[in-house]
Amino acid sequence: MIITYKQTDGTVEQVSTNDLSAIESADIEEAMGGTAWRVVEDQLRGQDPTAMRAVLWASRKRAEPTLRFGDVDVPGWRRRLKARLEREEVDDVLENLMAEALAASEDSAIEAMLPHLRKLAENKGDIEAALDALGKGHLVKAPAGSED
Repeated sequence: MIITYKQTDGTVEQVSTNDLSAIESADIEEAMGGTAWRVVEDQLRGQDPTAMRAVLWASRKRAEPTLRFGDVDVPGWRRRLKARLEREEVDDVLENLMAEALAASEDSAIEAMLPHLRKLAENKGDIEAALDALGKGHLVKAPAGSED
């Protein structure tokens, strides 16, 4: 996941969870009351402000080791803070859906997930590339009015 925070001066702070160390991930789990990492990831997909703030905090601690989680606030988080999927995560979701779709010989599971993936993907081209890689390029076209 990529966490993006557009600060009041217009600068953008961006952190990928792929760049976190194991210790930083453990620090996030602890700061969130012992929440397991897989739950943190689910909360990030759900745009949970505490989970997104925790990732920013862990990243900022690299430069400011004494920074406390409670001291990190994100004013206007609803419009300025986002969690987005990276290509690897798009691939994982589509591979799982593909396995389900092949088992049922249908594309409906993939089609049902595409609007959500298009909304969450950091790079919209990743959706097309992942579908092409799965041999499902015919599902690429976004429905009219689905722009973000």
